[in-house]
Amino acid sequence: MSLLASLIQASSQFQQAMENRRASAETREQSASKAQPAAPVTPEPTGAPGDDRFTPSDGMANPSDRKTRQLPLTNYKQTVGQDVAFVRETLRHKLAEYNLHPATTMNVSRKDHGELKVDGKMSDNIRQQIEKDLNNNTAFKEAFNRLSSAEPTLRFMDNAVKLNQAYGVNNPLLDNLVSENQQFNGLHDVIHRYDTLRKTAGAQQIEAAGNGQMYAFSLNARA
Repeated sequence: MSLLASLIQASSQFQQAMENRRASAETREQSASKAQPAAPVTPEPTGAPGDDRFTPSDGMANPSDRKTRQLPLTNYKQTVGQDVAFVRETLRHKLAEYNLHPATTMNVSRKDHGELKVDGKMSDNIRQQIEKDLNNNTAFKEAFNRLSSAEPTLRFMDNAVKLNQAYGVNNPLLDNLVSENQQFNGLHDVIHRYDTLRKTAGAQQIEAAGNGQMYAFSLNARA
């Protein structure tokens, strides 16, 4: 056998011996680890202060928060939206009827004696005629009267619920407005209670809710 062949054979035998030794050592380590008892795992505390994963259960939540979270605001908005659409379309038809620009601003409010009042960028003659037409439109007056109560109520509730959800701010008016029994939280129920509370609450509370002014329906109003 040549010298080169002998060196190659010796190298192969040495490499094989090293691999066998490594495999034997790994086998002994695995056997030793299986024989040792596992270290006890300390359970991680849940609900610790500052733990972002901790969420209070319904049983721990404020009762006022629970009843406001159950308010069907979406259903309220859909119901009120039907009157909004009717009033808006009626006013748009009036603009077209009197050859006014479709983007003309028009505001409808109620006078002291209950009649509807129209304001807008138009001549006094046309404004008075539209005002007369709307006062003679029973369906329009009924829809406007419903909106004059429903929209301020819904606006107040929507703002109060958003503040409560975002910052945890409880509104005492909202707490008194909402019943613990959801059967008595229909749209007409909360409108009636809000109207009563609005008459008895302080002016600052009502103005803070954005409902201190006389109700008016605006068409093509710019923010």
